[in-house]
Amino acid sequence: MDENHREETLLTPGEVAARFRVDPKTVTRWANAGKLTAVRTLGGHRRYRRSEVDELLVANGMGAQRPTG
Repeated sequence: MDENHREETLLTPGEVAARFRVDPKTVTRWANAGKLTAVRTLGGHRRYRRSEVDELLVANGMGAQRPTG
């Protein structure tokens, strides 16, 4: 496995939602529609790759914004 995949940061639906300023359920709908790839934890929770989220932010003209606070 290459180094990028090993050290990939995973975000919760809430963290992704904060970056896009949408509801976490919207993030789940995007994953179900194939707009984002969800990685499942052992407990069955969805997580999203930070790199993919950042790419989607840039593609939507929002830049790689980081939540403040």
